[in-house]
Amino acid sequence: MSLEFLVASAIAVLTAGGVYLSLRGRTFQVVLGMTMLSYAVNLFLFAIGRLVVDRPPLFAKGVTDHADPLPQALVLTAIVITFGMTALVVILSLRSFLESGSDQVDGIADPSDDTPDATADETGAPPSGAVPSGPTAEREARQ
Repeated sequence: MSLEFLVASAIAVLTAGGVYLSLRGRTFQVVLGMTMLSYAVNLFLFAIGRLVVDRPPLFAKGVTDHADPLPQALVLTAIVITFGMTALVVILSLRSFLESGSDQVDGIADPSDDTPDATADETGAPPSGAVPSGPTAEREARQ
């Protein structure tokens, strides 16, 4: 098995996982999918840069062959951009969760994920003296 096959397989797995997670309905999975896609792009940039071993990265006297610094610069720039993009998407998804009370991408809670409250009785209704809490109750209290 060659190193090129391993790198190509890693790029394919990261891309497939990133696309799958990006198409999911929960915001955290979308953030992870976008991060995996960025890792795949970084690995792809390294792969197409024809990285070589045992060559100096900078020009030196008496050396005729040197490593190409462009792929390294592109990947370093992509890492910085990915960090900023991930921070922005995490903040936006956190804001969406706090405003809607759901981590679904469309903001609508999934009814299959609702679990009965531990303080609820067998009918699923909260006890009569229970004080509502959570983002929805706080928003209703402000109005």
